Amino acid sequence: MRSDLIFGALTHVSNRYQLCQLASKATRKLHKPNTRVQDTTNEVMVRFRYSNPVAATPTVEEKTKVQQRRAA
Repeated sequence: MRSDLIFGALTHVSNRYQLCQLASKATRKLHKPNTRVQDTTNEVMVRFRYSNPVAATPTVEEKTKVQQRRAA
């Protein structure tokens, strides 16, 4: 069931809103044509259960460094 997948993914992400945002972004990137979106979402939740999705996102400091490089 998807609820089991969500609770498994919450081990790495404590905020449910953040989990929803990360899952929707990952689903859009990993979705393949001619497959069900529900299956892709389930695969994303399984990945989140075993790896930390927050560790892969850039921090605010890294984003500002990139913006400063572009402005110069």
